Amino acid sequence: MKRQKGVVGENIFDVLTEEIVFTILDFLDPNPLDKKSFSLACKAFYGIESRHRKALKPLRSEHLIMVLKRYPHLEHLDLSLCPRITDNSLTIISVLCKSTLRSIDLSQSRFFSHVGLWNLATNCSGLVEIDLSNATELRDAGAAAIAEAKNLERLWLARCKLITDMGIGCIAVGCKKLRSISLKWCLGVGDLGVGLIAVKCKQIRHLDLSYLPITNKCLPCILQLQYLEDLILVGCFSIDDDSLVALKHGCKSLKKLDMSSCQNVSHVGLSSLTSDARSLQQLALAYGSPVTHALADSLQDLSMLQSIKLDGCAVTYAGLKGIGNWCALLREVSLSKCLGVTDEGLSSLVMKHRDLRKLDVTCCRKITQVSIAYITNSCPALTSLKMESCTLVPSEAFVLIGQRCLCLEELDLTDNEIDDEGLKSISRCFKLTSLKLGICLNITDEGLGHVGMCCSKLIELDLYRCVGITDSGILAIAHGCPGLEMINVAYCKDITDSSLISLSKCPRLNTFESRGCPCITSLGLAAIAVGCKQLAKLDIKKCHNINDAGMIPLAHFSQNLRQINLSYSSVTDVGLLSLASISCLQSMTILHLKGLTTSGLAAALLACGGLTKVKLQASFKSLLPQPLFEHLEARGCMFQWRDKVFQAELDPICWKLQLEDMQ
Repeated sequence: MKRQKGVVGENIFDVLTEEIVFTILDFLDPNPLDKKSFSLACKAFYGIESRHRKALKPLRSEHLIMVLKRYPHLEHLDLSLCPRITDNSLTIISVLCKSTLRSIDLSQSRFFSHVGLWNLATNCSGLVEIDLSNATELRDAGAAAIAEAKNLERLWLARCKLITDMGIGCIAVGCKKLRSISLKWCLGVGDLGVGLIAVKCKQIRHLDLSYLPITNKCLPCILQLQYLEDLILVGCFSIDDDSLVALKHGCKSLKKLDMSSCQNVSHVGLSSLTSDARSLQQLALAYGSPVTHALADSLQDLSMLQSIKLDGCAVTYAGLKGIGNWCALLREVSLSKCLGVTDEGLSSLVMKHRDLRKLDVTCCRKITQVSIAYITNSCPALTSLKMESCTLVPSEAFVLIGQRCLCLEELDLTDNEIDDEGLKSISRCFKLTSLKLGICLNITDEGLGHVGMCCSKLIELDLYRCVGITDSGILAIAHGCPGLEMINVAYCKDITDSSLISLSKCPRLNTFESRGCPCITSLGLAAIAVGCKQLAKLDIKKCHNINDAGMIPLAHFSQNLRQINLSYSSVTDVGLLSLASISCLQSMTILHLKGLTTSGLAAALLACGGLTKVKLQASFKSLLPQPLFEHLEARGCMFQWRDKVFQAELDPICWKLQLEDMQ
């Protein structure tokens, strides 16, 4: 049978409507390289991808005009990788995007003023979200400019410390559609500004007032917001029991309340604040008053409560038992760094909550195998268990986790006595995506092999200072966990290039930390660079055998690299300068590089145009010319200076003993 001849130049995509092709693009992997590859296939695909893209995260502000013209239908613009955004930049955005733009992130950007914000707010009438967090130089004039965005629904002003009640008043009057606002660390904003937001913006759902110098004066207005669901009052030290008791009513719509670090609020004030909050689902009281029986009693009317966070609080047996009795629907409990958590108290809490999903007992140093037995027997549906530094739990207790908690997705066993038998049991938790085993000195390749064989969904693995791990253990992980995205093998001194060659078969690896691995060389790093093209964070501090030969392939293949630590390596001027070809590179730590000269450093700093943070040895501060710093800082780069003397590495066991003495 003869094969039919196709028409010359025929394209199967020509018979599809643009809407169908858009739908196909929606199903592509989140990896931006996939859509880039699609757009480079032909001119037609280039045009389709340009019209399809709705969100953009550019690397450099100097390319804004070009990229905005290419993508005419942008709705979401994330400029968090562009530290230098001027008024001219915002004017360009406002002219080219106009009413299509719905959200813009300026949280890591500087150098703009109220002039640029006014152009943005007036020309982009469709704006519903603006993130101006960390705009520490923004004043009330900037807030007044924001008020021109009449359709604004979400506004983030965290750490805008120069804005006062006057500026917030302008926003309250101009942006009446606001549903969410963060004023965290806006130290110039007090009761008046917050009160105006509550009075004028009736649609508020989310309100973050953390660390504001507010008192009880603005609370009645806040609690009258009939749609308020999420109230964050972290570190509001002027709010106390007396001011809360004076309140006539609570907030019926409230679903989440965070009063962490409000040390002047006890169960008395909490009872008043939550008196009408029968729909409350999440409550955070971290680093606050002691968790006593009285506090537990104050929660008895919160029948819908699903999450409670008490990190850093002193707790009592009666308090934990009371919470267990009153809060029947709990799905998440966090007791990280709580003093007073014992086997008796913890078991009385967990035995009542078979449907508990998340439990954090980090640094609860008094619990033993008894607690683990109760946790695993009472809470088989756990998806997250964090128990770092529970040093009284013996090795045999960890076997229970694998036998009974098969739904675990996240497990943190950092600094514990787990051994290979425990790892073998835990490997039965086949849904695991995150496993932290840092400073677990009793595990070896044998135990890690079981994890690699059974936990194929693993994304994050922390083996920090696991001195019993060698290349064969890493090989098992690389072979069995192809979706691995992050691995930390810092100070695993027997790791060699063989491990890196194995890990190069994990194409999604984006974070690799191998500081203090003296057997790793440039050959292994080259394998990572070639195989792991999504690499974004690399730490090779104290890898003395990595030199310029490792930087060349990194510069060529790792175009997504954003953060690198080269301290104490053998990289010289040549290797550092080669990294200038990585347009994404933003952060470098370069301490104690013996082969680095002043002129080489200056050339590299100038050539790496996207740098936003550089950590350098203090001795270079007087050697480099002042105009160089002024130029780089004007470009958006910040410098951190360190005067740290080289220290020899301790034996792992001695290091752990020293750490325990410090704690």
